[in-house]
Amino acid sequence: MIIVTSDEIPGKKIVKTLGLVRGNTIRARHLGKDILAGFRNVVGGEIHEYVKLLAEAREQAIDRMVDEAEKLGANAIVCTRFATSEVMSGAAELMVYGTAVIIEE
Repeated sequence: MIIVTSDEIPGKKIVKTLGLVRGNTIRARHLGKDILAGFRNVVGGEIHEYVKLLAEAREQAIDRMVDEAEKLGANAIVCTRFATSEVMSGAAELMVYGTAVIIEE
């Protein structure tokens, strides 16, 4: 599955647009990771625990979007975007969405 943020894929022709596809996940912070993150916040630097948590959330959301696109028969997704929102204190939703298409050379 080719996934791009652009409207087109260089060297490919979009022959059919199948529609909107999306994937999301909601993740809550973990007490142990919060303690480490709080310490790192005091001394400064990148908060690796949260970087890893968000990377895993992005991958899971992308996997879900790809599954939805494959069910439609797509072989690519264009115009991919990410959005986040807080759903409650300590928990956030990460959503990815795009347009499922069929492409040819």
